[in-house]
Amino acid sequence: MAASFLMHDKIWFDKFKYDDAEKRYYEQMNGPVISPSCQESVSNASSAGPAGDQSELVTRIASLEAENQNLRSVVTDLQLAISRLETRLCVLEKASTSYHPSPTPPTQKVQPLATLSRKVELPSASTKKVESVAEDEDDDDIDLFGSDDEEDDQEAARVREERLQQYAEKKSKKPGLIAKSSILLDVKPWDDETDMAKMEECVRSIQMDGLVWGGSKLVPVGYGIKKLQIQCVVEDDKVGTDILEEEITKFEDHVQSVDIAAFNKI
Repeated sequence: MAASFLMHDKIWFDKFKYDDAEKRYYEQMNGPVISPSCQESVSNASSAGPAGDQSELVTRIASLEAENQNLRSVVTDLQLAISRLETRLCVLEKASTSYHPSPTPPTQKVQPLATLSRKVELPSASTKKVESVAEDEDDDDIDLFGSDDEEDDQEAARVREERLQQYAEKKSKKPGLIAKSSILLDVKPWDDETDMAKMEECVRSIQMDGLVWGGSKLVPVGYGIKKLQIQCVVEDDKVGTDILEEEITKFEDHVQSVDIAAFNKI
């Protein structure tokens, strides 16, 4: 009886289902509905956020100022150290310029060359000649000055004259010392197309009294050019370097210039 009564009554038993469906629909359309408690927490967080960032910024600025202060102190210390070094350097420079070392005393007295030349006396040629004649006369068994007779004096004078004549002849036949020099010449060609064999032949064709040619070789100069290096021995009284250079440079087709690479007395 009661069940049949409820069947005919107009009561909405599934209303909560429709409410939930409507709620989901509007949430999809407009987003979820925020409760008052959630709104309050969000507002508190938003109000607290900028204040937290500001405090962090203030902390960083304070740390940067402290670091800047430390750097300034370090720079000040360095400037003081540099100024001290500059002052010390100036003092050392003044001390070095004002210092003058005392000259060392001479250990040995040098005698003038003029005094030495006056002390050294060389025997003249006439003195040597008289001494040699005296030695030759001492070797003779004949007493030239012991006789009082005129014949003995004449004989002694004749013997002395003969001895002097023999000595003069021997002296004239004895060869004297000939001064010679060894010269190393650098003969330079015009270019790399110069016939070096022909140039050496031209140089060796120069013949003079007191000139003797020696060995030769080709020395590279650069860019394919070689110079002729040739040795010769000359007598100083007969052949001069100027005459030798003039004779070599006469071969104008092959020789550009002549230089003396070495000059030694023999």
